[in-house]
Amino acid sequence: MKTKQGFTILELIIVAVFASLLFILFFVQKSNLDAFARDEDRKTAINAMYYALEEGFFKDHGYYPSEIGEDNIPIIDPALWTDPLGFNLGDPLSSYSYEPANCDHDNHCKEYILKATLEKEDVYVKTNRK
Repeated sequence: MKTKQGFTILELIIVAVFASLLFILFFVQKSNLDAFARDEDRKTAINAMYYALEEGFFKDHGYYPSEIGEDNIPIIDPALWTDPLGFNLGDPLSSYSYEPANCDHDNHCKEYILKATLEKEDVYVKTNRK
C-alpha cells in the first residue's frame, strides 16, 4: 500500500491565502494604532503649549504673543514644537497651528486659537481662557 506524504497544491494555496489575510489584518490594525498614538502626541503638545501660554506667558505679561516658539516660551520641551511627522509649528505642512486674535500695534494679543489636525479624530482645538 502506498502512503501519501506532503501537501497538495490546494492545501498550500489555502494556507497561503489564510496567512496573507492575517498579515493584512495585522498591518491595518498596526497602522490604526500608530495613527492613534500620533494623535495622542499631538494632543499632548497642544496641551503643553496651552498651559505654557496660560500659566507662564499670560500670567507674566498680561497678554498673548502674536507668535509662539522656543524663543518666547522656553518652558516647553523643544521636541513638542515639532509634530509627529517632523514639521515645526508655523510650517505650512505642520499639523499644529497658532492663530492670534485681537492684537494691538505692539503685537500684544487678547485671544488665540491653538489647533492640531488629527488623523483619526476631528481637529483638536484649545482657545484662550479669558
